[in-house]
Amino acid sequence: MSQKLLCNCNGTMPLDAKVLGVPVHTSLCRQEVGVAMKAMNGSEELIIACTQESALFSELAMQSEKPLVAPLRFVNIREIAGWTQEAKTSSPKIAALLALADMPAADPVPVVNYESQGRLLIVGPGHQALSWAEKLGSSLDVSVLCTDPSPLPLARNFPVYTGQVTKLEGYLGNFTVDWDLQNPIDPEMCTRCGACVEVCPEGAIDDAFQIDLNKCKSHRACVTACAGIGAIAFDRVERKRSSEFDLVMDLRSDPQMQMSQTPQGYFAPGSDAFEQSLVAQQLLGLVGEFEKPKYFVYNEKICAHGRNGKVGCNACIDACSTGAISSLFNNGQGTVEVNPNLCMGCGACSTVCPSGAMRYNYPSVPHQGKEIKALASVFGAESAKAKQSIAPTLLLHNLKVGTQLIDALGRAAHLRPKQFQGLPSFVLPYGIEHIASTGLDVWLGALSYGFGEVVLLLTGDEDPSYRAALETQSTLGNAMLAAYRFDARISLIQLDSVEDLQAASAAMGKLRQRGALPAICSPASFGLTTQKRETIEAVLEHLEKQAKTPLPVGGVALPSSSFLGGLKINQDACTLCMSCVGSCPEGALLDNLDEPKLSFIEKQCVQCGICVQTCPEKALALAPRLQTVEARKQRVEINETKPFHCISCGKVFGTAKMVDLMLLKLGAHGAFSGSLDRLKMCSDCRVVDMVNKET
Repeated sequence: MSQKLLCNCNGTMPLDAKVLGVPVHTSLCRQEVGVAMKAMNGSEELIIACTQESALFSELAMQSEKPLVAPLRFVNIREIAGWTQEAKTSSPKIAALLALADMPAADPVPVVNYESQGRLLIVGPGHQALSWAEKLGSSLDVSVLCTDPSPLPLARNFPVYTGQVTKLEGYLGNFTVDWDLQNPIDPEMCTRCGACVEVCPEGAIDDAFQIDLNKCKSHRACVTACAGIGAIAFDRVERKRSSEFDLVMDLRSDPQMQMSQTPQGYFAPGSDAFEQSLVAQQLLGLVGEFEKPKYFVYNEKICAHGRNGKVGCNACIDACSTGAISSLFNNGQGTVEVNPNLCMGCGACSTVCPSGAMRYNYPSVPHQGKEIKALASVFGAESAKAKQSIAPTLLLHNLKVGTQLIDALGRAAHLRPKQFQGLPSFVLPYGIEHIASTGLDVWLGALSYGFGEVVLLLTGDEDPSYRAALETQSTLGNAMLAAYRFDARISLIQLDSVEDLQAASAAMGKLRQRGALPAICSPASFGLTTQKRETIEAVLEHLEKQAKTPLPVGGVALPSSSFLGGLKINQDACTLCMSCVGSCPEGALLDNLDEPKLSFIEKQCVQCGICVQTCPEKALALAPRLQTVEARKQRVEINETKPFHCISCGKVFGTAKMVDLMLLKLGAHGAFSGSLDRLKMCSDCRVVDMVNKET
């Protein structure tokens, strides 16, 4: 345990020291700063319940007489609880927030490295691109690609190219740019001597040293004048150019990369001068070696992307807005490949992955589960002490922008309480690296731990694909709850902008007016695991035991987006060829070595659909549904038929249906003309019969 320092911020928060069990100070950052300094020299880890003055306390810690036992930790209780309309009843929330701050830090994750030597390409209209090249050229290794002609500087201090970009891909320290040289004059070879300008009879060449092809009458006097240099060629065959850069500043109004999260090292400020100046400052700091977390872990063994050359689940590729995930097939086996340098850590891939092959790791789900469980447990215990006995609401938000919004809302609610409403006393905010990184395993896990509901706060800066994925997953989660006769408990608050305090206030007002929702079940004791399906199975088993009514026989239908479900089979069409068994990536379909039987274990099925695509008879269809935990565990025979014995040696070599189908489809084939019995033989006997007939 650690020592906790609480301050009521000059008496503006009604903190109850007796209820919280911690001394409450009034001016910890001013007159009582000695208390903090004394604590820093103590033998305990230290948590300070003030984020506003974190810089001050951190500086004091550096000046302390001895090194701290552990780094200072800060928690905000002021804007989240102490300055809200329900501050007097927020003790359970404050206790939960303090308990969260006391939790161990997440385990470190591997890092992804970048190296930049400062090779910058500025793309855009010449008058802007060249101006910034002059300004940045003394600090960075600048090149310019002019997409519109502009007077060229006489001094060749940096390379200047012209043309149109055909491809731009990569990331910090590793960009590849292809473009087409569309003008007869190659500015990289041009010495800017002006000989071509002097001899051109139409005046088609100016100080941009590009030929205006609308004015040019093909006299070719310029070619003759430039013969010694060779910069002009009207019949140039090879127009493609390519080069590598560490950084890209794209000034075009229609930039090459338009995803919501562009790769590190790529900036597209457009034509706005202020935005361009901000980017220029960032570029100056991007020379050297850098690193970022490796956000994901991928287990290709359970990936349902593809088998036998068929594509099944494509969810992670569709959800990724940065193009970091691509399809990879090797000998028919389909997996996905993630470029960690392009991955920006949104985590949407793990949210939509049905098998758990792709999982978010910054932090891991088990770590999040422990923290969420602690929040629910402490809030519940303190609420019971206060004789409130209400279940909290878990408010998930982006760690950076979401925290800024919540802090701003709390401040506005304190200063202008008639205009703004802060977080209700039962709403516990929980920041995550990116809102798209959280999925059903965390949401349903939170409900099983005693939260009354889970609310996702979207602040308007998310890629549309992320919003769509979260909406789809929340709909699926509520459908699962409905199957057990529980009310919908997963919802989204979608703001247009992180600065829209009015909309955020209105959303909090609705929650406050409605009040806290009761927990749907008694708190679970299990922990969340790295295996997504294992976690969800544990949660569903816990909910099933406390469901209002048991699931009906055959289960309850779920949306088509479900990763839980069974299979429908047309037994008349199925020949038991077992191609579906070989294609199933999860082992949900099984054959029988002794007799022609097809079995299915629903718990293993991820509804990827590869079996449906593989079946030559189109006899299979997905059936998204929620059955009882016990029913999903069972191995169920979904089709069987009589074996067919070779009419020559008696060996089983297929099924009666399969042979009947062969007779129907191949009976008229010339190879079996007059010898239909060969279709009733095993492969060995068929060869013997052919040899005997020929001799």
